[in-house]
This record gives sequence, structure tokens and C-alpha cells, in this order.
Amino acid sequence: MTKTIMEIASLRKHFPIKTGLWGEPKLVRAVDDVDLTIEEGESFGLVGESGCGKTTLGKLILRLMEPTDGVVNFDGYSLFNLKKEELRRVRKDLQIVFQDPYSSLNPRMTVREIVGRPLELHGIADVNERGERILELLEKVGLSREQATRYPHEFSGGQRQRIAIARAIALNPRFITLDEPTSALDVSVQAQILNLLKQLQSELKLTYMLISHNLSVVRHLTDHVAVMYLGKIVELAKTAELFERSAHPYTKALVSAVPVPDPEVRRQRIVLKGDVASPVDVPLGCRFHTRCPYTKENCKSEEPKLQEVAPEHLVACHFSRDFYS
Repeated sequence: MTKTIMEIASLRKHFPIKTGLWGEPKLVRAVDDVDLTIEEGESFGLVGESGCGKTTLGKLILRLMEPTDGVVNFDGYSLFNLKKEELRRVRKDLQIVFQDPYSSLNPRMTVREIVGRPLELHGIADVNERGERILELLEKVGLSREQATRYPHEFSGGQRQRIAIARAIALNPRFITLDEPTSALDVSVQAQILNLLKQLQSELKLTYMLISHNLSVVRHLTDHVAVMYLGKIVELAKTAELFERSAHPYTKALVSAVPVPDPEVRRQRIVLKGDVASPVDVPLGCRFHTRCPYTKENCKSEEPKLQEVAPEHLVACHFSRDFYS
């Protein structure tokens, strides 16, 4: 029986801004009324174009920023209600691997210091035990013990990401957010990092949230996928189901852009017209209607709710049953 480890309800993050010197304050609706459930031990994918709110959502569920409204429950704890010391204890179970391995590591610290910092902050083990733990972590992510005394600038991009992963697993966490963990790496190195993440998940019983715009990576690593557009979830399904039978026009366009490694297979590419609307001036009705080739009158005035088109397959579209194929 599966256990829910992360439950997100009515989560919102609005950033106030001013337009012009005397302009009225407005809101950037980065995350707007998101509901998600993540099961323990699974890999959950979050996809969408740049600026749709993926990274903001990832930071909110780790409480790296405070929400405008909403609830995030992690293993029975309401994260936004925890006080400083309570949050500190829970943080051991919540870690993150950032997108850029060049800027996420302190250039003035050795690898030993970087990986050992979480152990030091949480007072885990004495100095000698800590040193051996650091060396074991480096070996676990495919680095050698001799590299512990080097600095980040002495490593390649893939090796730096391995150091970041070693730091993330140092405290034996249960949940790791992976924010575009391979986007800054060469294609050949991406596969190595993905295989490492899958291996570590199996060995350490980890739960992942993978934030990415690369659907090939998401397909390889995840069990469920949520598609995000302008701060809202527009489709949610098991990974295989989403790629084979997507039901939202936006998702269909994203899937059609994924390269197929077979020269005999011809896929019709769906090219969306126009640009993504501004999260400051969100369109009325369906947020995708300004780019959707199937827009009808009610799309411009009525906002669609997530509805089930198949078991565990939710879509926010007035005509989702017509597109489910």
C-alpha cells in the first residue's frame, strides 16, 4: 500500500509589483491554486515552459519561500506552521539539487567541506566519523576519495553535479527536489547523472520531484507527471499515460516536440502560435485560450477545473474528453 509523503492544497504565491512610477500595484501570479499529492518512493515530474511557475512551486514545497496562501503537508507535518527548531528537524528529510552546478557550490570550499557542511550543521557524528562519511558519499556518487581535497573549479560540470548530489543525500533525506538537474550538462553526461539518480533512489528509498522542461528526461525518470501553465496545473497523469494519451492541447503540443530516436517514425509537430500570456495580466477563462487552436467562446469566459478523463488522469479543459486519445 502506498503512503502519501507530500500533500499540496490550494497553494498560491503572488508577487506584488508596480508598473511605472505612478502605476497601481499588481500581482504576478507565479503559483495559483495548485493541488498535488506525491506518494512515498515515487518520482514525480513537473513540466512546462520557462516562467510557468515550476521552480517557484519547488521552492514553496521546501519552504525556501513563504506562500501567499495554501497548505503543504510533509509526512503529516504542516510545513508552513512549523516553528524554527521544528522546521530545522524536518529539513533533514527535505533536500534540493539545483539546476546550475557552477553556482550552487561555494568556490572557496573544498569538496570535503561542501559535502560535510550539512553533517556539521546538524551535529551528526564526530569529526573522524564525519570524514569517513564524506568519503563514502563521494564514492557513492562516482567520485574518488582523493578528490575530497579539491575545489569546485577543478571539476567538470557533470562532476560538480555529482558533488551537489552527494551533499543532498548526506543527511539521508526522504524527499529531494531536482530542479533541472541535467539542463546545464552535455547530453552524454545527462544520461550518467540520470542513471545515478535512479540508482540512488533505489538504494536509499528516495522520493523525487523532478522539475524540468525536457520531456525526454521526465519520461525516463518519473512515475507521474503534472503539466503546468501560467501558474496552474492543466494535466496530471501517470507518465506512460500522459505520453501515450495526453488530453490537453498544451500537453499535446509539448509531447509532439519530443524527438523520436527512430528515422522511420514520423510525428506531426504541433506548433503553438503567439506567446505565453503575462502572469500579471492573466487571461479570463482558460489561461491557454490565447494560444489554443481549438478555442471556443466558453473557453474565453469560463475557467476549466481539473476533471478525471480516466483513472488517475486529470485534465483542466472544457473539451478534454474530445481530445483524450
